[in-house]
Amino acid sequence: MRRSAFVVVAHRLPVDDSVAPDGACEWRRSPGGLVSALHPILRQSPATWVGWAGQTGPARHVPDLDGVHMHSVPLSTEDIAEHYEGFANATLWPLYHDAVEQPVYHRRWWEAYQRINQRYAEAAADLAEPGATVWVQDYHLQLVPGILRELRPDLTIGFFMHVPFPPPELFMQLPRRAELLRGMLGADLIGFQRAQAAHNFAQLAVKVLGLQASDRRIAIGDRIVRVGAFPVSIDTADMASLAASRGVVDRARQLRADLGEPKHVILSVDRMDYTKGIEQRLKAYSELLDSGQVKVRDTVMVQVAVPSRERVEQYKALRERVEREVGRINGEYGRVGEPAIHYLNQPFDRAELAALYRVADIMAVTPLRDGMNLVAKEYVASRVDDTGALVLSEFAGAAAEFTQAYLCNPHDLDGLKAVLMHATRAAPDDVEERMRAMRAHLRAHDIRAWARAYLTALDRTGVLATRLTQA
Repeated sequence: MRRSAFVVVAHRLPVDDSVAPDGACEWRRSPGGLVSALHPILRQSPATWVGWAGQTGPARHVPDLDGVHMHSVPLSTEDIAEHYEGFANATLWPLYHDAVEQPVYHRRWWEAYQRINQRYAEAAADLAEPGATVWVQDYHLQLVPGILRELRPDLTIGFFMHVPFPPPELFMQLPRRAELLRGMLGADLIGFQRAQAAHNFAQLAVKVLGLQASDRRIAIGDRIVRVGAFPVSIDTADMASLAASRGVVDRARQLRADLGEPKHVILSVDRMDYTKGIEQRLKAYSELLDSGQVKVRDTVMVQVAVPSRERVEQYKALRERVEREVGRINGEYGRVGEPAIHYLNQPFDRAELAALYRVADIMAVTPLRDGMNLVAKEYVASRVDDTGALVLSEFAGAAAEFTQAYLCNPHDLDGLKAVLMHATRAAPDDVEERMRAMRAHLRAHDIRAWARAYLTALDRTGVLATRLTQA
């Protein structure tokens, strides 16, 4: 078995399969931020990525990609239903997002979560060479660091939580709270998106496990686990280059013409998820139309809602409510050829999204709770002429970095309406000053800066971070 000095463990492999012209299966690197950030390290080290290949059944053979070994973990239909759709996304996801929806608890889901985490951990243990570094990703795999620590105490283990981590009063609801905390504490370094999340975790280590802890260090046995905030980002230069390309510029011009050349285009791009505040946003926009503050001929709203977890009942119900509300708004305020809301429930490729970002005079990113929200960062990166107003929820992780955005509380409909109108009516100089500041911050804090900061803290020899810097 091939062993590696650097192993990434994530729910999914960073690849997509497609059908080549000759009918053969063709694997391509997916465009995710994590793989883009780590690619310089992965291609220079003997590196392996452990994850699921995307289809249920026996483990699929996935060829090495760009010199990185792909190790596929098998997941059955039952595993997906109970581990991924069940414990990860019907128990942990709603709880970690401030219980926007009521978490669901089933003991068999917890058993599946343990079983799948054990499977991923054993794969990583088998594939890591002596003294290797293993970086475990996100809430699907919170037990993996602890299991790995038992199996391979020689490893350097990192864990990063991409979603919010809740305050103690919410986390304490979990029936298996102690086991989840111990699992994460198997790591040498636990990273979060925001300092508040690190503080929440440290408080729980004291309250639930009786450990000595600060917001930066937690003592467990004879080990010190370090904790910190490492806000994730995007490939800023790549997104800006795409937005400035001739094809995207031409497509943006065509989209604006298709929309009727309105004065203002308000855009929202979300996964179809109850944490994203889609219903509240639609309600606020409906009230602006009703009051006459917004007129259909002058202002167009485009709502992109990318399908997500469509087998989960809460998501099916959300889609039905959103589509019913869009239909109501268009029925009451639209005209023939002039809908009040252009609603698109479909995936979009990066070039089409970049064109939409260029069209949008106002970008409304108003989640009820979000670990970061990279759509906000993609929009800022795409505004290469320093125009465009970002309306941003205070409860998105990005708000801690984009203090120049037009910040709002999406739970307060009157406040949300006021901020939308402020952004619509803002002086061009104000809009440009805010955008220029956000773009400067984003250039200095891109995806590689994030990976470099985390890996420097994890690997005190500096080898991994040096490879990233030199690539």
